[in-house]
Amino acid sequence: MNAHVLSRIAQKTSLPCKFLIIILILSGCFISPVSADPPRHLTLEEVVEIARRQSPEAFMARHRYRGSYWEYRTFRAGYLPNLRFDATIPNLDRTISPITLPDGSDIFVRRSLARSTGTLRLNQTIGPTGGQLFVSSGLQRIDLIRDDDTEVSYLATPVNIGYQQPIFSYNRHKWDRRIQPVRYEESKRQYVERMEDIAIRASTLFFDLLLAQINKEINEFNLQSNDTLYQIALGRYELGRIAENELLQMELNVLNAEATLEQSIIEYEGAIFRFRSYLGFDDIRALELVAPEELHQLHIDFGVALAEARANRADILAQERQILEAESQVDQARAENRFNANLFAVYGLTQSAEAFNDAYRNPLDQQQLTVGIQIPILDWGVSRGRVRVAESNRELVSTTVNQAIVDFEQEIFLRVMEFNMLESQLEVARRADIIAEKRYEVTRQRFLIGRIDIIELNLALEQKDRAKQQYLSALRNYWRGFYQMRRLTLYDFVRNQPITADFDAL
Repeated sequence: MNAHVLSRIAQKTSLPCKFLIIILILSGCFISPVSADPPRHLTLEEVVEIARRQSPEAFMARHRYRGSYWEYRTFRAGYLPNLRFDATIPNLDRTISPITLPDGSDIFVRRSLARSTGTLRLNQTIGPTGGQLFVSSGLQRIDLIRDDDTEVSYLATPVNIGYQQPIFSYNRHKWDRRIQPVRYEESKRQYVERMEDIAIRASTLFFDLLLAQINKEINEFNLQSNDTLYQIALGRYELGRIAENELLQMELNVLNAEATLEQSIIEYEGAIFRFRSYLGFDDIRALELVAPEELHQLHIDFGVALAEARANRADILAQERQILEAESQVDQARAENRFNANLFAVYGLTQSAEAFNDAYRNPLDQQQLTVGIQIPILDWGVSRGRVRVAESNRELVSTTVNQAIVDFEQEIFLRVMEFNMLESQLEVARRADIIAEKRYEVTRQRFLIGRIDIIELNLALEQKDRAKQQYLSALRNYWRGFYQMRRLTLYDFVRNQPITADFDAL
């Protein structure tokens, strides 16, 4: 806090300036060590890296990808052999039930029966045909419980080999084998895009805070400068060298500078709160942002940008997936509107005996063959309508995708043109900022020697502040455009390589 500001506080509080300084020095002895820590300086690259690593949006992006990963793992596991054991040990049944005697009459008898079963089954899905092959082995035991004795019998099925195949029906497995890999690759690219979205958002908050920080510094300087000029004008007024209206204008400048500084402090606190919240900061040290100075000297070729965007963007895979899904729906609608059949065939060995070991001796063969058919005869056009709806949806998806491709290419073209002009605009804004700074200093010196009036000084001050803000705005636009080009193409134009991620670590 400078001497002029202390003096104005002393005037407002009716305290001597020296006494006020002593109070501030003594109060500084009781400041906590945390507040005395040096501020943490952050560059734009550091802020982007922190946001990608620990921001809440980064955590959500990682969990979304992990969900897609396990969905794809589940899909792949569905085509691996599946081994399962089913058992019922035991199933006890004590009831009174009817039985038929040899003479044809029915009577009710009390029966006590315990059944135990166990089956080991290996299944394998055949993706190209949609069929299922299985091999099983099972054992059943029946305990017929009587008052005087218990009769035990076994039914063993050492091996059963079966195959179930739908014929002419919709093959969901065939379409899933085409769609699911595209969906998973799409989710990987979406994760990379979300990381680039985080970079764009982090850079926006970085420059919001940087602008608020510099505005606060500018307003602190303006208050100090206006207060100094007011003190000089006050002395000139007492000597009769300036009119009262000029003195009042100088005092009004000081009051306006104080109000502007208070407002900039509020805006700075709001910006730093949003900045900390988005990055998930728990560091209580003060933050000071370092404006980026080095530019990449990039001139992006539209052809390269378009080719990389087509090769890397998730939108391209999403459009491919949407077309495949629409074709799958058409295939399903057509399959449900025609002749269908199902084949089920089983060959195995079986034997029954009263002793466990005898149930596996001299097994007998068993066969089962079932062919079921389904022929639509009359449904009043329901199936045909479903086919027409599916075909119409496919055409709609195709038209939407074609239009999206045109919009996609147009967006790339416009963004490339805009980015290639940002660096020259930034250079113009930088030079204007330097010139406005020099002009204000020259104008201020001329005012101090009485060569110009307060109106021209105020104009130079406004132009200086405006030029600084325009430079920061141009700097923000450049870096936002840089990260947007990365997001649009998923390509790093600095390293000349596609942007990817360590998905194994995720």
